[in-house]
Amino acid sequence: MYKKEVLHLKSDPVMKGLIETHGELEWSESKDLFIDLVNAIVSQQLSGKAASTIFGRFKKLFGKKFPTPKQILKMPDQTLRDVGLSWAKVKYIKNLSEAVDEKRLVLGDLHRMEDEVVIEKLIQVKGIGRWTAEMILMFSLGRPDVFSFGDLGLKKAIANLYGVDSKDMEKIREISFSRRKRILFSLKRKGITSSQKNEICLSLSRKTCSF
Repeated sequence: MYKKEVLHLKSDPVMKGLIETHGELEWSESKDLFIDLVNAIVSQQLSGKAASTIFGRFKKLFGKKFPTPKQILKMPDQTLRDVGLSWAKVKYIKNLSEAVDEKRLVLGDLHRMEDEVVIEKLIQVKGIGRWTAEMILMFSLGRPDVFSFGDLGLKKAIANLYGVDSKDMEKIREISFSRRKRILFSLKRKGITSSQKNEICLSLSRKTCSF
């Protein structure tokens, strides 16, 4: 983690306890937003294991290198469907590929945009909603001040950790805004061990880990 964010989190007793228990987690900006967006679409409403399996099959269709938007657009829909994608996701991935190929969505520009502008740009692509855009902001663009109110796991985590009702959005908003810098962000990053993931999931009262 960045030192500033760690110090900010440690000012909160609950976050300090999690950091002391699980350690500081590292993150960095993504090198390829297109890959992340395709992966995000594949992963929608799936467990981490199922999403990983389907994404792996998808990549194998194109050989060793991840496909370009043009290559995806040329791939028959049925072939994409056969790797386990729903028909809706086949369409969504092609919508994204077309937007990038036609430069209606210039991914290289997103790094310089404000958070809400990034969200507005992304949700113009059918198949990318606010939740997906927020995940891209956090995990691909490394934005330090984002909280996804549409993420059920995060809301349940706050409810469990701070002893509030998960349906009390006013209270959850109050907690999240007062502790916005990386609150629970570190709990969904790559680079942590399986044992750490299991401990974190148990501490959040989650039955499974999908990150």
